[in-house]
Amino acid sequence: MSEHNEAHFTGSQMVRDIVIGMSDGLTVPFALTAGLTGAIASNTIIITAGMAEIVAGSIAMGLGGYLAGTTDYHHYHAERKREYWEVENWTEREKLEIREILSEYGISPENQEGVVNDLAKNSDKWVDFMMRFELGLEEPEISQASKSALVIALSYVIGGLVPLSAYFFTSTPIQGLYISVIVTLIALFTFGYIKSKLIGQSPILGAIKTTLIGAVASAAAFLIAKAIA
Repeated sequence: MSEHNEAHFTGSQMVRDIVIGMSDGLTVPFALTAGLTGAIASNTIIITAGMAEIVAGSIAMGLGGYLAGTTDYHHYHAERKREYWEVENWTEREKLEIREILSEYGISPENQEGVVNDLAKNSDKWVDFMMRFELGLEEPEISQASKSALVIALSYVIGGLVPLSAYFFTSTPIQGLYISVIVTLIALFTFGYIKSKLIGQSPILGAIKTTLIGAVASAAAFLIAKAIA
């Protein structure tokens, strides 16, 4: 028999963190530098403000990722503790919930009883079943919070340097903006394409949507700053 390999994508957490950091990193500093270009005639000031925003933004995004990760971890274990209590104190009700879950999957009442009785013999397995199929929760790793924070922060920095880099090599903000627009839109399109391809969506559609979001954000910031100035 030939070996059967299922091509499922398993890097969803890493992709999610990169998407969160990179998408904000490309759009927020892009919008900021575009807006400043409409009001300031100095590349130095734009670079300084852009770097400050990238540093502050990456820290804020990383911290947000860390807090979200730790919150998920503590929430999971609080719910797991509650499930242990329910299994011990509301045994029959919990058994009924198992039957209802199995019924949704088309398991006959006769076969349901066998599963219920087997799960009832092991409280750990019983709780595992309820966490996954009743609450839809998977146990997160506590170390994932730190990993997410680092990935999100680094992705934000990398994304933010793309629109800002143009101002390092030009003599006026307008020149920097022209190059920044081209480079950033290419980066947004590429990022959207790769992201959508990885998660199984239409790469072209994803690339267009990501590019349009960045373009609209930067254009709005530029026009507002220009109007105020």
